[in-house]
Amino acid sequence: MATLSCSSSSLNSQHQAFLRLPRVPSSTCSLLNGPKRNGKPVIFCCKNTVPDSRTSVQVKGESLTKRRELLLQAGSVAFSLSAFTSIALAENDVPEDFQVYSDDVNKFKIMIPHDWQIGAGEGDGVRSLIAFYPQEASNSNVSIVITSLGADFTRLESFGKVDAFAENLVSGLDRSWQRPAGVKAKLIDSKASKGLYYIEYTLQNPGESLRHLFSVLGIANNGIYNRLYTLTGQFVDEEAEKYGAKVQKAVSSFRLI
Repeated sequence: MATLSCSSSSLNSQHQAFLRLPRVPSSTCSLLNGPKRNGKPVIFCCKNTVPDSRTSVQVKGESLTKRRELLLQAGSVAFSLSAFTSIALAENDVPEDFQVYSDDVNKFKIMIPHDWQIGAGEGDGVRSLIAFYPQEASNSNVSIVITSLGADFTRLESFGKVDAFAENLVSGLDRSWQRPAGVKAKLIDSKASKGLYYIEYTLQNPGESLRHLFSVLGIANNGIYNRLYTLTGQFVDEEAEKYGAKVQKAVSSFRLI
C-alpha cells in the first residue's frame, strides 16, 4: 500500500485543495456544516455571541470554560467510540482502499481512503490545519488541527478529566434551550485511552441533517513547546452508508509518532 509523506514544504499540489483557516476569535469555534468553494468544504469558525450562564468549574486557577474555548478554537470532532479499535499502521494491515498518510514534521500517522483529497489550511503561527475529504462535494471529512499550547498545558488532564471535559465541551455547543431553538448538541460517549481523549457527540441545526462527530485529542511536544492535536471526523445521516465507515476507520487509525 502507498504511504503518503508530508514534509515542511507544501503538500503535493496534485492532492492539494486549498482550505482557508481564518483567524479564530476569542470565542467558541467549531467544524460545522459550512459553505463550499468550488465544490470543496471551507472550514470556518463560528463566533458564539450567546453568553454561557452555566457555572464554570475551576481547574488549576483557570475555569473549564476557558479551557473548553481553547479546545473549541482547535476545532470540534465526532466519532462512534465503538469503532475506536486499535489499528496498526503497518502496510500489511492497511485495507486495499486505504493508504497511510505520514507527517514526519508534525509527527502523526493516519489511514485515509486512497481516493480522498488532501488540503492544507493557512497557518497563523499558532494553529495549522490538514484536512482529508472526498473528491465529490460532500459534508463528510476528517481534519487535524494542531495548536500551540501554553507552558501550563502539559497533558490532557490539564483540561480536566475526560468525562467532565466532554460534558463541558458539548454543553457549550448546545443552544437547543434558546427561543427560537438553536443548534442541538448531544454527548454520546467519552473515554480516555493511551494518552488520548475520545469524544462522540452529535450536532443538529434546526431544519438540517443530524451530524455525527468524533473527536480524538492528544498532546505532544515538538522539542520546543507542547502542541494540542484535535482530530475531527464527521458525516451527516444521509451520507452514513457511503462515508460513515470510512470516516470511522480513518479516525480510529490516528497515531502520534
